This record gives sequence, C-alpha cells and structure tokens, in this order.
Amino acid sequence: MSKQQTIVILGGGTAGWMTANLLHLQLAKHGFKVLVIESPEIGIIGVGEGSTPQLKVFFDLLGITEQQWMPQCDATYKYGIRFNAWTEHKEAPNTYFHPFPASTDGHSAKAFLGATHYLRSGQPAAPHPDRYFLATYLATANKTPKLKNPSTALPAVSYGYHFDSYKLGAYLKRHGEDQGIETMSATIASAQAEHGNILSLTTTDNTTITADWFFDCSGFNSILLQKTLHVPFESFADHLYNDSAIATPTPCQGQELGQTEATALSAGWAWRIPLQSRIGNGYVFSSHYKSFAEAETEFCEHLGLDPNTASFRRIKMRVGQVAQHWSGNCVGVGLAQGFIEPLEATALHLVQETVTQFIGAFTAGNFTTRHQNQFNEVIKQRFLGVKDYITGHYVLNQRTDSRYWEDCRSTVKPTPSLNKIMACWASNGDLQQLLQEQGLAAYYPSISWYCLLSGYHTYQDSHLAQWQNDNTTVQEVARFLHEQCALFA
Repeated sequence: MSKQQTIVILGGGTAGWMTANLLHLQLAKHGFKVLVIESPEIGIIGVGEGSTPQLKVFFDLLGITEQQWMPQCDATYKYGIRFNAWTEHKEAPNTYFHPFPASTDGHSAKAFLGATHYLRSGQPAAPHPDRYFLATYLATANKTPKLKNPSTALPAVSYGYHFDSYKLGAYLKRHGEDQGIETMSATIASAQAEHGNILSLTTTDNTTITADWFFDCSGFNSILLQKTLHVPFESFADHLYNDSAIATPTPCQGQELGQTEATALSAGWAWRIPLQSRIGNGYVFSSHYKSFAEAETEFCEHLGLDPNTASFRRIKMRVGQVAQHWSGNCVGVGLAQGFIEPLEATALHLVQETVTQFIGAFTAGNFTTRHQNQFNEVIKQRFLGVKDYITGHYVLNQRTDSRYWEDCRSTVKPTPSLNKIMACWASNGDLQQLLQEQGLAAYYPSISWYCLLSGYHTYQDSHLAQWQNDNTTVQEVARFLHEQCALFA
C-alpha cells in the first residue's frame, strides 16, 4: 500500500474487540490502523456465555494464556453440552451429551458408529452417546483438560469455555489498547454512504469520522450494514421459532461440571452455564407461544425461585443472516451480520470465522474487494450449515407435552440438506459419506450428527425395544475411557 489505511469498528463488546484484536494482529504490519468506537449509552447483549473449542485458537493466536484471561473473566472449562428432556422415551435415557472431539475418538467412536448401524437395522445395540466419548467422561468426573503428566503423548481433548461476556469484552479491550488499538467513546448519530460504500460517521457532538474500511459490530441495530447500506436481512423464522430470551444469575451449587446444560421447557429450552462465581441461567423461547411474563413464571418454577423477588433480563432476538456479510467497504460481524440462537454456542465461533476469513480474502486480494464474492459465499454457507444442525434439534424432538414442540416437528420446514440427512439415517445409509458429499461435515463433523440423531432416539419403535443397557463392547469402551480419564488432573 502507498499510504496508511484506517479501519473503524463500530461497537465494542466481545464481538467488536475480538474483531479489533484479530485485525490488528494480522493487518497492522501492512500499515493498517484500527479504531474502535464504543458508545457509552449502549449496553452489551451478552446472550451467550459459552464457546466452542475455536475460542482457544483465538487466544493462542493472540499469545494470551488461560492463566492470564480466565481468572479475570470468571471463566471455566467446557467439554460440551448436555441436552435434557428433549425426548420422552421410556425405553431409553432422555438426556445425552454432545461432546467436543478428543484424540481417543478414533478408537471409541468406532464402536458407537457401529452400534447405531446395528440398532437401525433391528439388531440389539447400545448406541447412547454418553458411553463412547472421552469429553463426556471428563465432564462427568469434573477433570481439567490438563494431563497429570504433560509428557504423555495421548490423549488430547478439545474444549471450550464458559465466561462472563461483559468481563471478556473488557479484558479484550485492555489487551487491544495495550497493543496499540485506538478507541473512542462516542455515540453515532448518522452514517453517510455513497455508491455502496460508507463515507463517514457523525457523532452526536457533530464530530466526523472517516475511514477506508468499516466493521459493523453494532449488534442487532446493524447501523452500517443494514440501516445505511440497506443490505437485506434473510430471516430463519421458518426454521427456528425462538425469538426471545430471559436471563438471571443464581449462586453456584457446590462443585460444578464442565458442561453447558440445555433443558427443554414448554416453549423452548433453558441454559445453565457454570462460571467461577455464579451460574448463568436463561430461557430461550418463542413469543408466539409464551409472553415474557409467562416465560418468567415457568422459569421461576424450573429454577426454584420466588417469582415475587426474582428479576430477569429480557432479550429480543432476530434469527437469520444478512444477504451479504461484506458489502462495499463494510463488513458485518456478530449480531450485526446475523444470529442463530444460542443453542450450540456458535455466536463467537461465527465472529471468529468471519474475521479470519475476511483477513484471508482481503490479503489474498491485495487489500481490495477482489475476493468479496467468494468471502460472502463462504460465510453464508457457514451460517446455513450451522442452521441445519440447530434446526435438527427441533425437528427431531420427541416431546408431546406442548403445542410448541409438536409444531417444531410438524410445521418447521427442514431444508433439502436436512431432509436428506434424516432420510439417510432412517434407511441406515452411510451418513458420513452423505455429509461429505453435501459439504456439511465442514460445519459439524459426522460424530455431532450421530450424537444428535442417536441421543434423540430417532430409531423405529420396534428397534428401540431392543435397546441394551450393557454389553461386552460397551464395557470395553468404558474401561478404556476410564483409564484415559484418569490421566487428567
């Protein structure tokens, strides 16, 4: 480049400061200056307080150790998500664990995949996900992901985190400022655009801010991408009904496990996230089936709280994605680009993926929009791939206690890809091959789909009657995983 260029990020919080730190890390050496504009009047949404294992990659890139950031962000380890009460079968457990990968999966998962094929073909088998994965054993035993003997070559396990999202945003801001990222406290009154590009921003005190590139991290407001550049928003409402949430903290209850819990309620599901000093609780639901007041009453009963004294934060969600994540000289990140409800904690994963893919496309295109179309297609497909997996949780539910769950089965419109997955499973086909052919394995590995389909007991009733609680293979796998689990502190 012949001159220094400026990148303005509108909005701080976790998404804004993740974006700022990644951009500064990769682009400052090429002459780019990063400026973050935060409004003192706008709070942080912070719907989710959990992550996928990708967040560890983010901290490793920045050279930040867990000892540095976790204590300051109330953070704990996370091995996966436990789903409670999404089924009502009497023949099999109504809970299952969706584990993060581990190096031992190549050994234990083989038995799991075989068991699903046996049961789908009508042969006796015990394919419950809880029995076959190291991450499940580590969560249940409340182990850390650190080996007792670091020189041990195997096993290795992927893990995510639980954290206070407000504290994480503040920590990343401090780190970014230490690295030279500039910040401005201001509220944007208007944005000026011409020929599909953002020209400048005007603050409420009439200060004009210009830049070469803009990142819209302004949350659901999407001030730049949607309101100024008028990029259309594509709703996922036909597939995902939940549009509201309430949240409240409760005290920790003794020793907590390294897992997020997602428990089905009458019009959605409740999350339970253990932090170092508190439990984060929330109820994600559809306003077409419950009002905020009705949801709060049900949630109080679920948590054992007094409805007369309990207080809740109310959140409205818009589920979907923008038609173009990068338009002109503006890139949407976080809620400004889209949101796929917090069920699998994908929000920060999508932030990280968006910024990482942008940096790759931007540098490959010599800091121009040359690869903008390819970038948009990659991120669009990433959102759609996640949406398919999340939608599967609702389409495959087996609850019969409320209209909400019945409608999720009968009126939600599965995509062609999801229909093919369900048909392949029902016919005992090769699901791994199908996922590879459709490119869906890049978004969720086949093991995740097998855990979902098996955890929800999507087998014929006659086959379920042959469910076995124990057999030789299960015992062998259990011994192996107990031995591996014992290697962790």
